[in-house]
Amino acid sequence: MTFWLTQIFNGVSYGAIVFLLAMGLSLIFGVMKVINVTHGTYFLVGAYFGLTTLKQTGNFFLAILIGGIAIAVMGIVIERVFLRRLQGNDLGQVLITMGFVLVLQDAILVIWGPDPVSMDAPKFLASTGRIGGFSFPMYRLFLIVFAAVTAAALWFFESRTKIGSSVRAAVDDVEMAGGMGVNVPVVFSLVFGLGSFLAGMSGVLAAPWLGIQAGLDFEILPFAFVAIIVGGMGSLKGAVVASLLVGIIDNLGKTFFPEFAYFTLFLPMAVILAIRPSGLFGRAM
Repeated sequence: MTFWLTQIFNGVSYGAIVFLLAMGLSLIFGVMKVINVTHGTYFLVGAYFGLTTLKQTGNFFLAILIGGIAIAVMGIVIERVFLRRLQGNDLGQVLITMGFVLVLQDAILVIWGPDPVSMDAPKFLASTGRIGGFSFPMYRLFLIVFAAVTAAALWFFESRTKIGSSVRAAVDDVEMAGGMGVNVPVVFSLVFGLGSFLAGMSGVLAAPWLGIQAGLDFEILPFAFVAIIVGGMGSLKGAVVASLLVGIIDNLGKTFFPEFAYFTLFLPMAVILAIRPSGLFGRAM
């Protein structure tokens, strides 16, 4: 029983990281229809910003905030200066975001170097908790709680605020939203900034567990894409449920079938999409 609890707990912990990354990607695509290939690299650059902040201040929570804000600013600049000019040009958006991946990866090598680095969690989260015979790292529990609080905050933002109503209107119909007085360009910048903030913040949160190294962005981005495709584009509920499924299935696959880990992850995705092409909680386009 303890073995299964450990595997599920580890899967849910990883799913919490995937959720934070996937929700930002889902927001950007759901509102702007932009396939932002740079999103995974935002995750990695955010982790490096967080590491630098932690070294300078010693404050882990400030590192999370700075990592998120730095990537949010970067995302808004890229959206306003480059992506806005390519609205409706899907191939152009994919190419330019891929170009920024290459630029940012070179910048990482110049600024932080090629060597993998580690990042320490706060001392009070470095301990191990225990419930009966089940022991678990406190930091991974913190990740789960943090993701749950973030999901609740996003739900409140979407459902209970005027800005959230504007975002939902833009998701439903951009032209109609503009006709009703919604400032669509501002909504686009806000959504892109929020999605980028979540990516940068998730990179900092993942660093004490996964470490920081070149290529990590390409390792985790497919999981985020799987989560938003399975859950449904633009759906908060879908991102939560699908991220948990992705985390648990991936962890169990790597435990029992390490040679076929990707197969065990992508096969359920293919089955779900064959039954529901719009995802579990997505709406038919």
